[in-house]
Amino acid sequence: MLVFWKARLVLLAVPKTGTSAYAEALAPHAGMVVSDPPELKHAPIYRYNRFFRPMFEKMGAENMDVAAVIREPVSWLGSWWRYRQRPFLDGRAVSTKGVTFDAFVRDWCAKSRPAHANVGAQSKFVEPRPNGTAVTYLFRYEEREALDAFLSNRLGVDVAPGRANVSPAAAQEISRETEALLRQVGAAEFALWEGIESGTRVAE
Repeated sequence: MLVFWKARLVLLAVPKTGTSAYAEALAPHAGMVVSDPPELKHAPIYRYNRFFRPMFEKMGAENMDVAAVIREPVSWLGSWWRYRQRPFLDGRAVSTKGVTFDAFVRDWCAKSRPAHANVGAQSKFVEPRPNGTAVTYLFRYEEREALDAFLSNRLGVDVAPGRANVSPAAAQEISRETEALLRQVGAAEFALWEGIESGTRVAE
């Protein structure tokens, strides 16, 4: 998570959406870089609301904008599946080695997800809180130029991050039946991504 105090802007680190590259590129311009522990680095809106918002408000920033990047759901799950095939996870319950992408997606759709498919949901990550705390700017992962332009304008610096923490390449094969199941179980994920107008302030 990046906090740009003077710009009154917070960029949440939604996992598997390329925000690690932005953290590396923009760290010198940020007032706060939350890189550890992972629970705070990847703080969803409910955790931001609980731990960070009260602190910022006490310091006089009552109107911080919050931005987040959302990835197309099949691609997002694919990145998780590939990431968890890495050798350093071998033998652990979260490893996807030996698990096909089709099986991984079905496991994510299950009512009780096994450890390797328990990766959360983007819609839950940005779900507004009862007190009104919510993401104010959403961007599609696939429209990176819109995020770059937004940050450049907001921060007054050139934004051109590289790539970081990239999952290894692997063929992602998914059956029509499994994709149909995903679209049913993960309807909120697709609705979220499809409804984004990158860089446009989210209606309150």
